[in-house]
Amino acid sequence: MSLNLASSAHISCRHFPEKTALIHDDRKLTYREFRKRLVAFAAHLRELGVKPGDKVALFCPNRMSFTIAYYGILQAGGTVVPISYLAVGREVGYYLDDSDAVALIAWSEYAEAAREGFDSTAGCGQLLLFDESAGPLTMVDSAAVNPDAGCDITLTSSEDTAVILYTSGTTGKPKGAELTHFNMYSNAQYCSEQLMGEPGQREIFGPGDVSLSALPLFHSFGQTCNQNSSIMGGAALTYLERFDPEAALEVMERDRVTQFAGVPTMYFALLNFEEADRYDLSSLRYCCSGGAAMPVEVMKDFDEKYNVNILEGYGLSETAPVATFNVTYRPKKVGSIGVAIAGCEVKVFDGDDREAPPGEVGEIVIRGYNVMKGYYNRPEATEEAFRNGWFHTGDMGTMDEDEYFFIVDRKNDMIIRGGFNVYPREVEEILYGHPAVREAAVIGVPDEKYGEEIKAFVALKEGRELSGEELHEFAKERLSASKYPRLYEILDELPKGSTGKILRKSLRADGDEEEA
Repeated sequence: MSLNLASSAHISCRHFPEKTALIHDDRKLTYREFRKRLVAFAAHLRELGVKPGDKVALFCPNRMSFTIAYYGILQAGGTVVPISYLAVGREVGYYLDDSDAVALIAWSEYAEAAREGFDSTAGCGQLLLFDESAGPLTMVDSAAVNPDAGCDITLTSSEDTAVILYTSGTTGKPKGAELTHFNMYSNAQYCSEQLMGEPGQREIFGPGDVSLSALPLFHSFGQTCNQNSSIMGGAALTYLERFDPEAALEVMERDRVTQFAGVPTMYFALLNFEEADRYDLSSLRYCCSGGAAMPVEVMKDFDEKYNVNILEGYGLSETAPVATFNVTYRPKKVGSIGVAIAGCEVKVFDGDDREAPPGEVGEIVIRGYNVMKGYYNRPEATEEAFRNGWFHTGDMGTMDEDEYFFIVDRKNDMIIRGGFNVYPREVEEILYGHPAVREAAVIGVPDEKYGEEIKAFVALKEGRELSGEELHEFAKERLSASKYPRLYEILDELPKGSTGKILRKSLRADGDEEEA
């Protein structure tokens, strides 16, 4: 079956050509203008030699240019490889190499990290820098995009890879989850048509609706639940480059935002912003939360303050991402991640990969139209993740008698800080690179603002001295802002088991730490 995710933009343009598609500050693009620019950019990629199936990395904040380039890459038949805007040069180079990207499209303010990553790889042949000084996708150091260039939408298979989203595994080495055009299209369609209303009723994102793009668009949550579902429904997408509660409130009031999707820390910040009452949020009708468990009291207080109904869901990069959700046409269970979405099966398995009875804790497993086809170039990791035909999430949970799911704990040691996944191994490897560090271990500790904060424990080499502040600066230079620890504790020795393995569980007890 032929399917290209970019077709959703063309369909909305055909139905709503003069409706607003993209908003950034005082600049607006209609669907007609949006389509013209994405087609022109697709033509530019073709001229540069990008072929159907080629991987194209996109290193850009939440701006019009991200959305135009994203759909332009798809239009040209390419695969989008989004890179976190927090990435440093070393990480950019890894993503380019691992994905076999043939081109890197980067925002001009990220030029230093982009060039460092680009120069470290031999396989990536094109580096395109752009800004928006003279409109979206103004090129900095390559041939200008011809605004009148044409490029037919490439016929791709529904099973061709549309996007490679990087997610870390238990080893801490990021793996590229291959999401097909069908994965991404179907998940966006579910969000657009069914998530907030009864099937067959008014679409969640339609002309007249405005969605605030505060979630990072390099992440699956922001891509599907903000960008792709909005474009599919013919709604407007308004951008916020970096989340800040005051800036978010200003945009919500200015653009009459009707839909907000965010992680719990965003709701916490909006709820506790001292001057929030100055802003008119009467247009806000739909709110959804994911990325981490929403504190019950935060949800209740936000619902009451803004007269909305936050719906909490669950998913992973590997599931495009939505797998379960609370929906308006079923009772909301506070603390639950909801029920399985249409076309997706979700179960709880015990340690023998057998279905656990309601109420019993086990691993959440998933299969369905939204599940990735595998990890790029990692057949062993793919085989392990898809044991017995089910994708094993590594998350522990329960299901009740009404088939609502609840997250209990994480099977591995992953830390979720402000909605960003952080794996200890990757951070520990950087800490071990300091000449004074003998041993290192990283855990997540509860944090009211971010859900979890990253704490590092280190033991020093004999005769060496090192403060938490010095180690903080070392880590900050080598890790993304979402990954470096803010809390440090220097120990004489890290606790170990009989095999010599460092016991993170023993480190979770409260101790004195030095905050950087």
